[in-house]
Amino acid sequence: MVWGEVMRPRVVVTGIGAVTPIGIGKEAFFEGLRTSKNGISRISCFEPDDYRTQMAGEVSDFVVENFMSDREAHRLARFTQFSVVSAKLALEDANLSVDEGNSDNTGVMMGCGIGGIDVTEGQVKLLLSDGPRRVSPFFIPMMIPNMASGQVAIFTGAKGPNLTVTTACAASTHAIGEGLRVIQRGDADVMLAGGTEASITTAGFAGFCSLRAMSQRNDEPEKASRPFDKGRDGFVMGEGAIVLVLESMEHALARGARPYAEIVGYGASDDAYHIVEPDPEGKGAALAMYRALGDAGLAPTDVDYVNAHGTSTQMNDKCETLAIKKVFGAHAYELMVSSTKSMTGHLLGAAGACGVAACLFAVETGIVPATINYEEPDPDCDLDYVPNTARNAKVDVAMSNAFGFGGHNGVIVVKRFQE
Repeated sequence: MVWGEVMRPRVVVTGIGAVTPIGIGKEAFFEGLRTSKNGISRISCFEPDDYRTQMAGEVSDFVVENFMSDREAHRLARFTQFSVVSAKLALEDANLSVDEGNSDNTGVMMGCGIGGIDVTEGQVKLLLSDGPRRVSPFFIPMMIPNMASGQVAIFTGAKGPNLTVTTACAASTHAIGEGLRVIQRGDADVMLAGGTEASITTAGFAGFCSLRAMSQRNDEPEKASRPFDKGRDGFVMGEGAIVLVLESMEHALARGARPYAEIVGYGASDDAYHIVEPDPEGKGAALAMYRALGDAGLAPTDVDYVNAHGTSTQMNDKCETLAIKKVFGAHAYELMVSSTKSMTGHLLGAAGACGVAACLFAVETGIVPATINYEEPDPDCDLDYVPNTARNAKVDVAMSNAFGFGGHNGVIVVKRFQE
């Protein structure tokens, strides 16, 4: 691809770090996708009886002390713990260390929608009960969303460009896309890019419940997230982080790295319609997909698989299906389309990175993740959603969609790597 007369560096993914409700570490996450593992259950971190929604995708087996000291862990909010651990796992997967020789050209780009809401809740309670002098000096440094990327840099030593993107549920897709642009501009050789979120808290849940956007299928929590199914009644919140190691192809091959795939396209747009509802005609989502394909220099018929935003809400799934049809035309019915949120729940600021990682899984393994809990077709959602069981299929080009509150849209296209 070129910008004007300037050749852009090609960018590949060489490492994947995952902290998710269906597995910690790339191997466990990939196995969860392969087996269509369900990571959703009744909430365990607080008593949910008084809430309209009582289930979530928790990372219940996360033990932060396995990755850092107690002292380090206690100075990080849960969302930051997730980002640091995922970054460490991604570097390990890439067989890459950050040192004096490469630290200036290694950057971090993280997406996070909400930040340290758990810390905010705890410190506000302390303020009200014991007064202002009891508030921790670490309160602000722990809760601000930019610590998702700031602490990754501190723990890894990455001194290159460092930003946090906050565009709700599209944040980590935008972070990966902007990390791609940093390398293409020549401002870094390596970017740790992805997203993190940890919003399963009493206040966070109360707020989303008040929006009436979440499923109330409390008697069957494992069946609550059912994207594109006619009986869907809302999304299920999840938590976790995904971090990818992005490298210029030249840098990766020079050190003998083996890419999972190449990131070839990135598109962004906004619905400019409503604070939480998608454009009913899917125009903003379609524009982001068009832009990603144009950036990649690909035709719609080149795409094999779309990892959909697929939240399990009535409007999102209907409008996303419409947008896919706008972009792909007749080829929409040849595409495989699935939503990993059926397994993980909605990771909010980390959701887009989770979708990109699922695309990498499909390209790498030849297995397309399923949309589980798909029982009754919806006439408004009439594509091939890879129902209930992962499918063996060659995937050369995959697209990941992410759409957030505020109308933010982000799309990433990945392609099988060829030198």
